[in-house]
Amino acid sequence: MGSFVNVLIIAISLSLDALAVSIAGGVKARKALLRDALKVGLFFGGFQAGMPMLGYLAGNAFKDAVDSASGWIAFVLLAAIGLNMIRNAVTGDDDDEAPADMLRTRTLLALAVATSIDALVVGVTLSLAGLPLLVSIVLIGVVTFLISIAGFLFGKRLGTAFGERIEIVGGLALIAIGLKLLIW
Repeated sequence: MGSFVNVLIIAISLSLDALAVSIAGGVKARKALLRDALKVGLFFGGFQAGMPMLGYLAGNAFKDAVDSASGWIAFVLLAAIGLNMIRNAVTGDDDDEAPADMLRTRTLLALAVATSIDALVVGVTLSLAGLPLLVSIVLIGVVTFLISIAGFLFGKRLGTAFGERIEIVGGLALIAIGLKLLIW
């Protein structure tokens, strides 16, 4: 039971970046449907589950390379998307009828990678800590999936209530998450 609680804490911790990004994406997706929220959840949950598996398989040799570059990779991806959100909100270039940028597969892929790089390193520690791999990756994936859906739907409500102004906040939040990942 103790290792299950440990993995649950790890899963919740890893999902917090995906939660924040999901909220920011939901802000832009005022006309999104439940299937859009499920798509966001699948991308984030899938990558959060898959990255620990890669880390576990790669072991310590890969850990140092990932540790040194992960902050920069995440920062560049999140800052670029965040700046684009802010630009669209300020200039009014965003087309409300178009799907939100976050729902484009290419954008979701970049966001999922950026928010799950830390899970790659966690995979290495799972092997060192002797935590059960299959239970760990399933729990990490399911927790992130559910939290991402909830965050996206909450962000959608915020976007509907506050309009374009909240997109600026969402863009700033993505940049802040990127900075946090770069610094820590």
